[in-house]
Amino acid sequence: MPDRSDNLAELQARVAELEAERALHVRLAQTDSLTGLVNRGAFTEALSGRLAAAAADGSTLALFVIDLDRFKHLNDTLGHHAGDLLLAEVGERLRWNAGPGELVARLGGDEFAVISPAADVARRAQELVSVLGQPHDIYGRHVAPGASVGVAVFPGDAADASDLQRFADMALYRVKTRGGRRWSAFDAELRAENERRRTLEAELRRAIPAGEIEPWFQPVIDSAGGHIVGVEVLARWRHPEQGLLAPAAFVPIAEELGLIGRIDEAVFEAACALAAPWVAEGLIEHVSCNVSPRDLLDPAFSRKLIQRLARTDLPATALSVEITETFLLQDLALSRRHIERLAAKGVNIALDDFGTGYSNLRALLHLPIQTVKLDRSLIDDVAHDARVSRLVGSMLHAARALGVSIVAEGVEEQGQALFLRAAGCDRMQGYLFARPMPAPELEARLRAETAQPLPRAHPLRRRARAG
Repeated sequence: MPDRSDNLAELQARVAELEAERALHVRLAQTDSLTGLVNRGAFTEALSGRLAAAAADGSTLALFVIDLDRFKHLNDTLGHHAGDLLLAEVGERLRWNAGPGELVARLGGDEFAVISPAADVARRAQELVSVLGQPHDIYGRHVAPGASVGVAVFPGDAADASDLQRFADMALYRVKTRGGRRWSAFDAELRAENERRRTLEAELRRAIPAGEIEPWFQPVIDSAGGHIVGVEVLARWRHPEQGLLAPAAFVPIAEELGLIGRIDEAVFEAACALAAPWVAEGLIEHVSCNVSPRDLLDPAFSRKLIQRLARTDLPATALSVEITETFLLQDLALSRRHIERLAAKGVNIALDDFGTGYSNLRALLHLPIQTVKLDRSLIDDVAHDARVSRLVGSMLHAARALGVSIVAEGVEEQGQALFLRAAGCDRMQGYLFARPMPAPELEARLRAETAQPLPRAHPLRRRARAG
């Protein structure tokens, strides 16, 4: 018979193996597979623990958030494998550069973080910028994307992990948007900005049910006749104290807070209800609404949109849904299901920002898209740069060959309008014709146009003869 001590030894060995396997699984779950650094989940847990320890002993911690500056360009030019190699090298460089007591993590993408007990924040931030600014050898090429750093300090800037991360991100965002110095600390200016954003958040949550977010409309002009044939719906916030606010003042924070869907829903239903009688009377043919990326990635988006449309009197055939190609391609299968479901109901599908991506024609070939909207970046120089005019002309020709109608956005100069009309662009919108306006102003303009059939054609034709 086997000795009982042998059985006990085998059992102990098996227990040790299981514990080692469990420890390995835990370590792998906490480690970024590409760089070997701590991953976001483990970093978030470690940050909370370190802040608790620092609060107990009265010490200071600094959180450095790091973002590579030209990582997307490297990915686009050398490929994703080269990007992975760079990220692995950045991780290794941060690891060997880490000082005593520091924790280095990869948060995702090209974003990294360092938790540091360092007292000299400025010196450490500059050191990180310098270390990551040195060239990397990728495929035999010297690549130096550079890095931007944002830093926030506990307890001086923030008392908890959530605020500390948010404040470091705010400092990083200031570096990325302003240029110049490659690092920034959270300071009084950013604290005031944070307070402003918190106030704006509270006001925005109140404004949506109060009906302060309202639809405005920018006319879309028929290129041949010069009259208004449709409108694009745009959101405006009629703030009780600050007056009328454009989307740039509230849409970014609404997206961060997950409120953009509620705004889109409120503006969509109000716009469709206002536009339904204009369509019924023949004052306009269609209403265009933009779709946010968050909406398009919602599996129930198209079903919800059809239900919202049914609550208004606007026919589905009078609705045009604008989808940006960049977000369309994030989940092509899901986007296809949404587009096909909407198209089956008669909704027109428009591809927005046409000409800024790489797969526009493929989308037109394989999806039921009826309209493309030429991005304003193409329109800016179309009347002054022969290369741009040839490119736009080719794009118009390709779209026509596929049976797709074309709308040019951002038309502000007479020369642009004349070129686009001559090149066969179906419709145009921009400040040359009309700025966005509230519903009463638009309705008055539509009725005036009905009474005088060609008023919108006059500016285009009169200036053309004068030229």
